[in-house]
Amino acid sequence: RRGPRIAATNSAVLVAAVAGGQGGGADGDVLLFRSTDRGRTWARSVAINDVPGSAREGLHAMAASPSGLVIVSWLDLREKGTRIYAAVSRDHGATWTPDTLVYASPSGAVCECCHPSVAIGPGGRVAIMFRNTLDGHRDMYVAESKDGVTFSSARKLGTGSWTLNACPMDGGALAFNADGVVSTWRREGDVFLGTERVQERRLGAGRDPVVAQFQNHQDVAWSAPDGVMLERGGGMPMTLGPGRFPSIVALGDRTVVAWEHDGRVAVSAVPR
Repeated sequence: RRGPRIAATNSAVLVAAVAGGQGGGADGDVLLFRSTDRGRTWARSVAINDVPGSAREGLHAMAASPSGLVIVSWLDLREKGTRIYAAVSRDHGATWTPDTLVYASPSGAVCECCHPSVAIGPGGRVAIMFRNTLDGHRDMYVAESKDGVTFSSARKLGTGSWTLNACPMDGGALAFNADGVVSTWRREGDVFLGTERVQERRLGAGRDPVVAQFQNHQDVAWSAPDGVMLERGGGMPMTLGPGRFPSIVALGDRTVVAWEHDGRVAVSAVPR
């Protein structure tokens, strides 16, 4: 899932994208574009990664809170091996902390082609999820922070492991509910959901899962053999239509899911 990311605070709309002068993976920085007038005009972009070209893999994530906390995380190549880096803004994206190392795998690299996921919880709690490469396994890990600068030791998600000497190119998704971190990911041919209370629950066959939380509403969508699936609140999954690569927004009165099918974008708004 390369491509731009978008987030908003109470005062700004933010777009993050990886771009470079040469392109083709030869270089690339995480560029932040910022608008304070709802997208009518945009400030000059700023590079979030401190070492030029270190974000050339092109895989990154961004999250923002209404109060102005913004975090961006990416796969970083400033040294040999792929690492997880992040940077934080506390003023709606106007200024940024120096970037910080979130995780370096003892194996020498995290999974090279799975995007990270980020989420901001109550009180500014930050979580970053990524697919690790460790002991021949490609499993999901999460690191947390109270300030977005100092991160805890990463912990493995789920009860099983995926033995794989390749990159599945499927980074899952992350959110917060009242209890803490909610994560969804693919392992082999199945999609799982994990929470602070339940380490993992199988949702069904598929890939490309996404999760969204609105108050007590928890919505999950994923690509399945029969099309795009939607599960809400632990209920029975429903098929929305043919296609894959869903994106999701949870609202109080409905769930909005967009996905790709035959080169076009399909959108479904499902009332609660």
